[in-house]
Amino acid sequence: MKAEELDRGDTREAGAFHWASASRSHAGRVREVNEDACLDQSKRGVWAVADGMGGHSLGEFASRLAIRSLMDLPCDGALEQRAAAAETRLLEANRRLRAEAARRDVPVIGTTIAALLVAQGRFACVWAGDSRVYLYREGRLWQLTRDHSQLEAVRSVHGASSDDTLDRPAANVITRALGGADSLELDAVGADVVDGDVFLLCSDGLTNEVGEVAIMQALMPGNCRLAADSLVDLALERGGHDNITAVVVRAQDLSSPDRTVLHPVLQAE
Repeated sequence: MKAEELDRGDTREAGAFHWASASRSHAGRVREVNEDACLDQSKRGVWAVADGMGGHSLGEFASRLAIRSLMDLPCDGALEQRAAAAETRLLEANRRLRAEAARRDVPVIGTTIAALLVAQGRFACVWAGDSRVYLYREGRLWQLTRDHSQLEAVRSVHGASSDDTLDRPAANVITRALGGADSLELDAVGADVVDGDVFLLCSDGLTNEVGEVAIMQALMPGNCRLAADSLVDLALERGGHDNITAVVVRAQDLSSPDRTVLHPVLQAE
């Protein structure tokens, strides 16, 4: 989807939104090591999911390095400045992963990254790879990110064709990742936040098992903890073939005229 479709053009003052979030990560039922990592910092307005690759401890090292690079991101400043700072840090993480792979004489130590940042009534998503960010808003589910994968590249050319003659690559062959190449291009989208928006950041271990209808049903009530737990549990029930991570974030506009305010009852003297 395009960010312009969500842009209401009604940016609110900083501090008007209250952010709630919850996260859960699980190794799954097949893998012994959890190479996923996540960041859940509602007070700082930054969340992220990273899915490491490289095997055993190398993928775990990569995903945690990516997450650590965003942990102390400055809280203040315009959204554009915060997103630019996040990109700078992720590009530095890419450089460090390339250097570590060369030092260990291995082909790649890499990780996907999907990050969500908020400031002054707006949000931005920054990503590389196939970890995703979804937005549930007013009864509709939007996939804000577009997978950097060979399968998505084929789909972008041929659309949703069912032609059996097409050579479709495996869904897990990604075309961008931190540590994947010396040069990395990060994608980003952004728009205004609307009261009641619910975001989901997740690794492909969740989306490979759970479809969009089930994701929408989990996000609909707006309970972050319940949604994160139910989505991970559902992925486990359906096989849990990969590491599974979910971060759920909800926005509440404290200045919305539609929000009910409870006033204490004045007692007669």
